[in-house]
Amino acid sequence: MKTELCAYSVDACRTAARLGVDRVELCASPAEGGVTPSFATIERVAAIEGLDVSVMIRPRGGDFLYSDDEFETMLLDIARAREAGATGVVFGVLTADGKVDKERTRRLVEASDGMETTFHRAVDMTEDYKQAVEDIIEAGCDRILTSGSYDKAIDGIMEIAQAVAVARGRIEIMAGSGVSSANAVQLASAGVDALHFSAKTTIEGNMKYRNPRISMGGSDAVDEFALRSVDEAEVLNILKLIKR
Repeated sequence: MKTELCAYSVDACRTAARLGVDRVELCASPAEGGVTPSFATIERVAAIEGLDVSVMIRPRGGDFLYSDDEFETMLLDIARAREAGATGVVFGVLTADGKVDKERTRRLVEASDGMETTFHRAVDMTEDYKQAVEDIIEAGCDRILTSGSYDKAIDGIMEIAQAVAVARGRIEIMAGSGVSSANAVQLASAGVDALHFSAKTTIEGNMKYRNPRISMGGSDAVDEFALRSVDEAEVLNILKLIKR
């Protein structure tokens, strides 16, 4: 059973390596659900010993129907991720009618030659989940990250088990979204090859002066002085439960 931490900083990746997580999914911009991180961030994380690094290849937030320009950016980002030392890439491309875009997915796989490829939770947005699994296998991906077409993986556990059955060992199935020490064992029992989690927590920033008249993000609902971090105790609990 492999483990993957969804990480948004170099510090989070160092924590993952120190605690014994196998791999990180390196992203930027958690408010958008994760987009492609900077070249420098990838390069610094790739230098961490004992940690595989799968880089998110996503040019923007929102849906997974991309323009030609956006798709060309994804291809270039894959090349940059390889240059920076990434061991894998993560992407997901759909058609307007909610199917896996097999042609573009195949092109992304070909561009990723030498790196592992994960088709992310765009699979959960398809109109025919089991067919989507087959299409991703046909396109040549190494792994699928899925919550079983539900917001949280624990709610989609029956569908995840179906994906495992459809895959028949031809592709890795990794459960993700809302994975915690409270449900890790149950999700592992669905027969998945890996668990993906964030163990997210927030810590208070060190800024002493805070201008009360300004919100740089344009929303009062977001605390811009709270920093995203990793709950180390939660990570250790998950590892202890599924590695035993």
